[in-house]
Amino acid sequence: MRASHERQDHVSSGADAEQGSLAPPAADPVAAVGPVGAAAVTRPALVTPAAAAPEAVTLRRIVSLAVPSLVVLAAEPIYVLVDVAVVGHLGQIELAALALGGGVLSITSWLGNVLAYGTTGRAARRYGAGDRAEAVGEGVQASWLAVIVGVAMAVLAQLVAEPATRLLAGEDPLVAAQAAQWWRIAALGIPGILLAMAGNGWLRGVQDARTPMRYVLAANLLSLVLCPILVYPAGLGLAGSAIANVAAQLLGGALFVRALVRERASLAPRPAVLRRQLVVNGHLLVRGAAFQACFLSAAAVASRVGTAALGAHQIALQLWFFCALALDAVAVAAQSLVGAALGAGDATVARGVATRVGRIGLVCGIGFAVLIAAGTPVVPALFTPDRAVHAQALVVWPWLVGLLPLGGIAFALDGVLIGAGDVRFLRNLTLVAALGFFLPLTWLAHVAGWGLTGVWAALAAFMLVRLVGLLLRMRGTGWAVAGSPL
Repeated sequence: MRASHERQDHVSSGADAEQGSLAPPAADPVAAVGPVGAAAVTRPALVTPAAAAPEAVTLRRIVSLAVPSLVVLAAEPIYVLVDVAVVGHLGQIELAALALGGGVLSITSWLGNVLAYGTTGRAARRYGAGDRAEAVGEGVQASWLAVIVGVAMAVLAQLVAEPATRLLAGEDPLVAAQAAQWWRIAALGIPGILLAMAGNGWLRGVQDARTPMRYVLAANLLSLVLCPILVYPAGLGLAGSAIANVAAQLLGGALFVRALVRERASLAPRPAVLRRQLVVNGHLLVRGAAFQACFLSAAAVASRVGTAALGAHQIALQLWFFCALALDAVAVAAQSLVGAALGAGDATVARGVATRVGRIGLVCGIGFAVLIAAGTPVVPALFTPDRAVHAQALVVWPWLVGLLPLGGIAFALDGVLIGAGDVRFLRNLTLVAALGFFLPLTWLAHVAGWGLTGVWAALAAFMLVRLVGLLLRMRGTGWAVAGSPL
């Protein structure tokens, strides 16, 4: 699903009270944020030359943050879609193995989003207070967390890949064996994935959305070149896909480390900051775990329907992930702008931003739905020539199209609440939707023999519950706590 809608609750850590506003204080009136407008609070004493120039929260400002973020967010799923298309021409076994191995590895991306969003909030408040050095310092500490967690996950993958893929693959030992091999190789790139996400976090925090875009494009370009070469001319098959992944991930991580070195900041670990960052990520990890349990469960049920069904589920799910992450570009802009407004003490501006990004999310979701619907006759064939997979893809296509407008609103409002630090509510809402709806309905679909229709109906229920909860939250004022520390 998404990958990402996580940040800490604004009351989760009193230790962070020393942070300033999420963005440099603005002196200009903010009048173009929707139905309401207000003058931003100015704190000239906090502004230093390191801080960005004040800007009004206009549509242009939202776009300036969202477009580079869109490129970053869309780059990885575009590569995954190409990877699926390349591997899909190897056959059903390899495609199903990539579905399982890639599904498990996607846990890393969710953890990376947790790290990125938490780091963005902390770095942005430091930067907004005029302290760029401390903002970069948050990135250094997040990078230490990325290395520690990444190495541990890479080692763990070598130990559990075989039993985990056997469990997920059910009665198909060939798929399990191929998935385990792919996972073991691809897991070597996990530290690079997390380093890149930490780098995205602190650079967004200092209002630099272009540098992450350049780095991510460079790494993904390497993958796009290597993957088909290693899979076919080099004759490595599915293993070639995993090696291309690792090369790109390590390059990306190295580029973001170089960005830290260029800042001439101290690279030493600071245990006190590390502890605070762990507190920040606490709610986010629980919420991310709920998402992962849902999608791993869906993959397990789809695999028990059949190999063709699992392949079709993988194609549809990757398209959903791609659209969702692209829609998240609006959410990233909302995080920065809402956090900045509330940090500056202006809840009225924050509510105006919420209204505007919600509308933008709806329009974008409808746009994606129209494109996916128009591609129904041809898109599945781009990923695999297997007619059995095509037939199963037609089962899930109406669900995919219908969910996109709902997702556009939900993802935008997720970003609003993440920027507001209202992550405890988001965590609880996700747990209710996952434990009360998605997981029970998914396994009921397995028991009742509803196939992919049942799996995607469960996803629809999950999204609908989340959207209703978000809209109800937006009607109140409890989320817009102006001036409160993260």
